Amino acid sequence: MKLNHRYKSILIDVICLLYILLFVYAATSKLLEFQNFRIQLGQSPLLSAFANWVSYIVPISELSIVIVLLLPKRRILGLFAAYTLMVMFTSYIYIILHYSSFVPCSCGGILEKMTWEEHLAFNIFFVILAVIGLLLISKNDISNNPQITAP
Repeated sequence: MKLNHRYKSILIDVICLLYILLFVYAATSKLLEFQNFRIQLGQSPLLSAFANWVSYIVPISELSIVIVLLLPKRRILGLFAAYTLMVMFTSYIYIILHYSSFVPCSCGGILEKMTWEEHLAFNIFFVILAVIGLLLISKNDISNNPQITAP
């Protein structure tokens, strides 16, 4: 089934909006509870040595991706960045679940209420959304639409 340009554009907009909502929510939650976030990162068996700088880089990265996703000409770059960050988060959760005896939680808000398995499924869903968005922004769309440019 081929989607016409209008439906592709709407779907890309929805995917970007979902990522914007997710990253604004997640970054805000981390920043509002920054000390708690940093302490929880320090308890991570994988990140304890890097907790201090990771506690700054993660929310800054999330908000930076939001800014890029808000720029229609840079959405492909924003989706690549969102995909990369979500793959990193998903990999971290998978490793913690399967190879760690201690499973700390450094999530905030609604995400903190999820089990680690639910959080893994949630992240996989967002990874798939980014892949769909990137596939919808094809080279043909880039050359035919001045709103979208390649990085």
